[in-house]
Amino acid sequence: MAIELKTAAQVAKLREVNLVVNDVLDALEAVAAPGMTTWELDQIAARRLKQLKADSAFLGYRGYPAVLCASVNQVVVHGIPRKDVVLVEGDILSIDFGAFKDGWCGDSARTIPIGKVSAAAMALMDATRRSLDAAIAQCVPGRRLGDIGFAVQSLVESLGYSVVRQFVGHGIGRKMHEAPHVPNYGEAGKGTRLGVGLVVAIEPMVNLGAAEVVIEDDGWTAVTKDGSLSAHFEHSVAITDDGPIVLSRP
Repeated sequence: MAIELKTAAQVAKLREVNLVVNDVLDALEAVAAPGMTTWELDQIAARRLKQLKADSAFLGYRGYPAVLCASVNQVVVHGIPRKDVVLVEGDILSIDFGAFKDGWCGDSARTIPIGKVSAAAMALMDATRRSLDAAIAQCVPGRRLGDIGFAVQSLVESLGYSVVRQFVGHGIGRKMHEAPHVPNYGEAGKGTRLGVGLVVAIEPMVNLGAAEVVIEDDGWTAVTKDGSLSAHFEHSVAITDDGPIVLSRP
């Protein structure tokens, strides 16, 4: 699949839908608390999405049954919201959400604490968030895809964590997944050169333990093989002459 560079007007449309995504994530973060189910969070997201006159990018995608991915503790990504998954004090919850508006797609994720969490969990979330910021800083014309992955990998591994390799970021635009693949690991100075108009969703997934991930029987839920905690942050980012624009950040 060829890489499609976006015009300034198209980036503006992508900014609009990504702000919808951010709005929904903010709403979920505000209410997520001990005693709530991930199914309830999915219902809240669906209602807010309707209010914002946008459509889910996840519901029905390859048969996915919800508008939200809600991944708790050792679940890395693609956790299906369920009535029997009840949040408890000390959990960490990774919320991944995507939407379409006016034919353009937005995608973002964040990991949040449920009540008071352990120092180890807080440190993992902080490192993952910082690795995303380091990757975004590489999104300038002339750099390469390897610089993005290297920024994530070098920071995460220097702190003793592991980068998930089974899932990567992606280009985004009229489709949720476009070229190029954007790994969270790599070699600096290698790979496709970044050009003005490229829009990518960068999404490091970082494990407290080893990097290996297994898929559960539902065909979606990805968990750490060793049962360790995992964190996930994602932003959609446009590369411009003036530097990176984080479309999913107000």
